[in-house]
Amino acid sequence: MSQIAKTPAPPYYAVIFTSIRTEGDQGYGQMAEQMAALASQQPGFLGVESAREGDGAGITVSYWESLDAIKSWREHSVHQIAQEKGREIWYGSYTTRICKVEREYSF
Repeated sequence: MSQIAKTPAPPYYAVIFTSIRTEGDQGYGQMAEQMAALASQQPGFLGVESAREGDGAGITVSYWESLDAIKSWREHSVHQIAQEKGREIWYGSYTTRICKVEREYSF
């Protein structure tokens, strides 16, 4: 994803997912595409931005209307399968941070 998400005027929430990938695809690319499509259909989803370095370090920021919307996405049954596979095979490590966006600036 190489676009900047178009978000509404704050406040809204950002889920910042930083990760280190394991070697090889092992179905990751297909699942990542499926998760992006599925997330975009969830109530409260506002957008997503993602980047990954050649060394496996990556960051994905998804934007949501509310903490309830984030919780619903985290608990979605298909997303939970992806989370489990992430812990088992796709990530060496990751951190998830949830933030309230109170201001934004654009150029």
